[in-house]
Amino acid sequence: MLTEKQIEKYADVLLWALYTARKKRYMKNDIIMIRYDYAALKVAEALQARILDRGMNPVPRGGLSPSMEKNFYDRAGEKQLVFQPPGDREFYRVLHGAVYLNGPESLTHLVEVDPKKIGKAAVARKPLRDILDRREEKGRFGWTLCLFPTPEPAKTAGLTMDQYEKQVVKACYLDREDPVAEWKEIHRRAKDIKSRLNRLKVESLHVESKSTDLVVTPGVKRRWVGMTGHNIPSFEIFLSPDWRGTEGVYFADQPSFRSGNRVEGVKLHFEKGSVFKMEAEKGEAFLKKQVNLDQGAGRVGEFSLTDRRFSRIDRFMASTLYDENYGGPYGNCHLALGSSYSETFDGDPAGLNKKIKERLGLNDSAIHWDLVNTEEKRVTARLESGKKLILYENGKFTL
Repeated sequence: MLTEKQIEKYADVLLWALYTARKKRYMKNDIIMIRYDYAALKVAEALQARILDRGMNPVPRGGLSPSMEKNFYDRAGEKQLVFQPPGDREFYRVLHGAVYLNGPESLTHLVEVDPKKIGKAAVARKPLRDILDRREEKGRFGWTLCLFPTPEPAKTAGLTMDQYEKQVVKACYLDREDPVAEWKEIHRRAKDIKSRLNRLKVESLHVESKSTDLVVTPGVKRRWVGMTGHNIPSFEIFLSPDWRGTEGVYFADQPSFRSGNRVEGVKLHFEKGSVFKMEAEKGEAFLKKQVNLDQGAGRVGEFSLTDRRFSRIDRFMASTLYDENYGGPYGNCHLALGSSYSETFDGDPAGLNKKIKERLGLNDSAIHWDLVNTEEKRVTARLESGKKLILYENGKFTL
C-alpha cells in the first residue's frame, strides 16, 4: 500500500495536473468531478479536501465494480444498454474539471460479453464525451487521470505488489521531496522539444521498426502537444494526424486491455487512411468488432512518441496509461484508433466545428484506443522542401 505521505503527494501532483490541463484558471465555486475506483478511495479523499480548501465544489462519483459492470452487459436489454441517467447531460454542461482515479480489480471480466453490446453502450455515451470535448475546446473544462496500484494488473504484469507500487511511485516522482517541482521541470523541458518540432514543416512521417512500416501524414494546421497535465504520469509528445494520409503496417507488441478484454499482437494494415486488414494473436474477434464500431474506429486519431529520457517506467504494467509512457531502452510510439484531439489543432480549438474537422482530417469516433509499440525504431520526417530528417531514434527525439 502507498504510505499516507505518498498519497498526499499524489493528490498534490494530481491537483497540479488538473490546473495545468485547463486553459482558463479555475475559480471559486467551480465544479470538479472525482470519479474513483474503490481501491483509490484514499486519494479521492485527499483530493476532495484540497478542492474544498480552494473554494471549489468536488463531486465524488464511485466507479462500477467488475461484477456490476458484468451484470450490466449480461442482463441489460436493448433500451437499458443505451439508457443515460437523467441529469447527466445537464451536469456535464456545467462541469469545470474532472479527475479519474483508476484502481482496477479486474482486467478481463468482460471477455465473454458480446463486443457489440460494449460498442452499443459506448456509442450511447459519446454525446456526453462530446459535451466535455467542446467545453475543453473553449477552455472551460480540464481533466487528468491516474492509476492506483492494485493486485490484478500487478499479477498480469508479472510483478509483485511491492514491485508494482514502486513503479507507480517512481513514475509519478512520489519518491522525491517535491514531486510537483519535478513535474514542472518535465513540463518545461517538453515545451522546448515541442517548440522545435512545431517549427518544422513536415509533409509526412515514416515509422520503421522490426514489425512496423507506416507513413503518417500530420496534415495542415497541426501542432505537437503533450505533457500538459492530462495524464499522470505522461511523457509522450503527440499529434492527431490527417487520418486520410495513413499508409502501411503498424504492429503493437504490447498487450492492450480494453473494456474488460485482453488483446495481443495487433497488426493493422492501412490503405488510404483506413484499416483494411487486421490481425491479433489474441482477442482478434474483439479487435474486429471495435474497429468496425463506427466509421471512424478504423482510422487514426493520434500518433505519439515517448522520449526515454523523461520516462522512469521500465516494466510492462498491464495499464495503457503506463505502457504508452514506457521508457525502457527504446522508448515507445503508440497509435490510437478513433477520435482525434482538438488540442493538436494549430489554432483556436473553440473555432472548430464538424465541417472544419472533416476538412482537416481530424477523426471522430466513439472510441480512442491506444496501441503501443516498444520495438527499436526510427521516425523520419519528410519536409515540405523534400529534405528528410530523422526526428526520433534510439528511444529519443534527435532535435
